[in-house]
Amino acid sequence: MHGEYKVPGGKLVVVDLEIEDDRIARFRLAGDFFLEPDSALDDINEAVNGLPVESDATAIAAAVRGALPEGAQLLGFTPEAVGTAVRRALVTAPGWRDFDWEIVHDKAVSPRMNLALDEVLTARVGEGRRRPTLRIWEWNESAVVIGSFQSYRNEVDPEGAATHGFDVVRRISGGGAMLMAAGQIITYSLYVPASLVAGMTFADSYAFLDDWVLQALRSLGIDAIYQPLNDIASPTGKIGGAAQKRLANGGVLHHATLSYDIDGQVMTEVLRIGREKLSDKGTASAAKRVDPLRSQTGLERAEIIERFKDTFRSLTDAETGSITDDEYADAEALVESKFATDAWLHRVP
Repeated sequence: MHGEYKVPGGKLVVVDLEIEDDRIARFRLAGDFFLEPDSALDDINEAVNGLPVESDATAIAAAVRGALPEGAQLLGFTPEAVGTAVRRALVTAPGWRDFDWEIVHDKAVSPRMNLALDEVLTARVGEGRRRPTLRIWEWNESAVVIGSFQSYRNEVDPEGAATHGFDVVRRISGGGAMLMAAGQIITYSLYVPASLVAGMTFADSYAFLDDWVLQALRSLGIDAIYQPLNDIASPTGKIGGAAQKRLANGGVLHHATLSYDIDGQVMTEVLRIGREKLSDKGTASAAKRVDPLRSQTGLERAEIIERFKDTFRSLTDAETGSITDDEYADAEALVESKFATDAWLHRVP
């Protein structure tokens, strides 16, 4: 059995193993990481050999960590990365290039329609009716998009939203509110089968699915980093955040919103950003929490999006695709039955 795991921002971890009597046998670790002393590689191999095949990534990491000699240095990978690679080998998890990918960047639609498309396209990938897809959002009006479990009254100032022309909608994934001002953000969605993130913890899957965009940002001169659980940042501030929803049919939605430009004053008047939330970020101003892509690159929004698509295409061999008429029809029906209803918007008052 063979497993691979590319550490986000780090190195490739490769494992080969066999199974004998429900235990891992003939385990070998390899990769482009750095490890000192050399003999620690044998220690890691011995630690994993003999473990039960049902061992999870945490248990495997603990065994690796316990076997390392004092003062060992692991650069570009961690014991947890070894655990993830082993689990991916045991479940025969595929990599990015094992799928036939599609990039969709279609016409602008309403925020509600974008949310409905997320649910429809995720379901179709889970059912095997659509190829795994990267979709770049375009929208024709400004909106506040609140997370599935957020309280409407705690997150949004209705008067401020109305004054500044922001509709308020709720998405199916968790996480925090997104201020989607026209032309001021970049949002993308990944619709993938659960097998792509098999063997990973929920937290690890966030970093794994956002690693391609970190590479794109770095190619633009931004020292982009991943901050657990779901933030994309640079040394000068937060750039954006991601959220996920996993459907019972095996479809996984992973979407992220990155700030291209921002009006900090509008943000504080539309969103009820509490003092406690700000204090844990070490800043007294909501506007200072976000450092937009425009100020860091000087590029037009469209240029950044093209770099995103080019980077994703180089890593996956994705083809250009589009949303079908029946997918649009299904999404329109879902807007009417769910995303445009007060029952959905206020399901958490």
